[in-house]
This record gives sequence, C-alpha cells and structure tokens, in this order.
Amino acid sequence: MKSVSLNTRKMTLAGLLCAAAVAGSYFYVPVLGSKCVPVQHLVNVLCAVFLGPWYGVGVAGVTSLIRNLIGSGSLLAFPGSMIGALLCGLMYQYSKKILPTAAAEVFGTGILGGLCAYPIAILFMGQSAAKVAWYAYIVPFLISTVGGALLAVVILVSLKRAGVLSKLQDAFYA
Repeated sequence: MKSVSLNTRKMTLAGLLCAAAVAGSYFYVPVLGSKCVPVQHLVNVLCAVFLGPWYGVGVAGVTSLIRNLIGSGSLLAFPGSMIGALLCGLMYQYSKKILPTAAAEVFGTGILGGLCAYPIAILFMGQSAAKVAWYAYIVPFLISTVGGALLAVVILVSLKRAGVLSKLQDAFYA
C-alpha cells in the first residue's frame, strides 16, 4: 500500500481545521457585552504548530470567505484571522514554543487585526468614521483571541505532556 503524500496530509488537516473553524463560529461565550468566538483563534494556533504560517493564512482566509458566504461572519473576519494566523505561524516557525506562538496570535488578531478592521469598516461596510473610533475593534477582537489562544495552549501542552505532539508534528513535517 502506498503511503499518503505529505501535501495530501497537510491539505486534509487544513480542510478539517477550516471546517472546525466554520462550525465553531456558531459557538460563542458572552464576555463583557462582547461575543467571545474562540474557535478561529484556536485553529490559527493549531495551524501554526502543525502546518506553518502559509497554511494558517490560507485556512483563515478560506474560513473567513465561507463564513461570509453563509452569513455567519463579516468582512472584519479577514484582517483579524489572517494577520493573527501569519504572526503566530511565523512565531512558531522561528521559536518552536507554544506560549510565544499563542501571544503572537493575540497580538496579531487582537491588536493589528483590530486596527486593520477600522479602515475596512469605514471603506467597505459603510460605517461612519465619526461613529467608530479607530481602536473600537481591538477590545472585542482581544476577547475572542485570548479565549482561543488559551484553549490552544491547553490542548497543545496536554498533547506535549502525553508525548503525542511531536508524533503529530512528524506526520506533517516528515
């Protein structure tokens, strides 16, 4: 029996993580008047650890597109998820450490994605610049991304302690 190629394994995992992010977009936890939707951020960190930055950006972009097409997302999903995925993917690629990777997701999505959401809201969503402060999206983005990053840390540290993390990574980097 012929073994499955590395590209096929990566694409399969990317598709599964994308599906999990789309399905998980219906799960939220109310926090301080904001909806904490942690699954996309969990997926970003998992993509960083198992697939690398470019697959992570691809998964985030496809997830955002699907969510917009089915009406469960907005244009603001693109900058937050894709910037966060890129930053945490690059962090893991160079550090191979879980906590800095999760922190890069929080900074990329919560701060940079929140800042990038402002011009998108003004230009493409018809928001009035007078009604929306330039930092208005940072707090809600931070709430979601912190929740997802923490979930990812718990999962990845558990996998590492169980001795499974390196075996799973070998399946995608072999």
